[in-house]
Amino acid sequence: MPPWLRTSISLTLLLALLAACSPGQATEESSEKPTVGLFASLPIFWGEGGPSAILAGTERKDWVRSLIEKRFAIAPLDTLEAEAVDGVARIIMAQPRPLAPSENVALDNWVRQGGRLLIFADPLLTRHSELALGDKQRPQDVVLISPILSRWGLELRFDEDQPGGTRYISAFDRDYPVNLAGHFVLVENDGCTLSETGLLAQCDVGKGRVTLMADAAILDDDGSSPGRASLESLIAIAFDR
Repeated sequence: MPPWLRTSISLTLLLALLAACSPGQATEESSEKPTVGLFASLPIFWGEGGPSAILAGTERKDWVRSLIEKRFAIAPLDTLEAEAVDGVARIIMAQPRPLAPSENVALDNWVRQGGRLLIFADPLLTRHSELALGDKQRPQDVVLISPILSRWGLELRFDEDQPGGTRYISAFDRDYPVNLAGHFVLVENDGCTLSETGLLAQCDVGKGRVTLMADAAILDDDGSSPGRASLESLIAIAFDR
């Protein structure tokens, strides 16, 4: 087969794959399930290596994706601009990249209009990645979302003297696995409730609600109990209450 033909076929397959995974398509094909938008630097949806890994047959489906898809049809989001979040009722942000100023405004407006948002914001990511430093597909090592947090009266802090390694912290009557976790503090008490250690925060923002975890180690777990049960509980807290 000529090289140009192999390239053409690969591009065609990739475009078809991306189209099949677009938010609109996901909603149409999984109409029996509600849709949740996923905005993440962690390889939850595509797996490490992105769409190219799927084409190469080296993709491994993340257990977190499988857990989410038990209840929701996932719509992967590349941006949080107003046109991207319009019509989406729930969003999960997992160690997101820094947001553009317009995305901060759009996300805040979306929540205030009734959106439900779950954020995993890790100040020092401990998840291993095979991707080299500087690779655009590598997960965000340090989360940088201070502007949107300040809009909701929160600040994310990190204790450099804490012990490393996985441990469990109790928050809102549930134990969660963490590793070098951060903690939230209230800058302005404007509708936010913190767990005792500040690991979790829940904020009523306008007509919507934001649930935030100051760590992402729960997404590194191998999917066995109690990590799986803790994640299921957190998703229920964010979207069902």
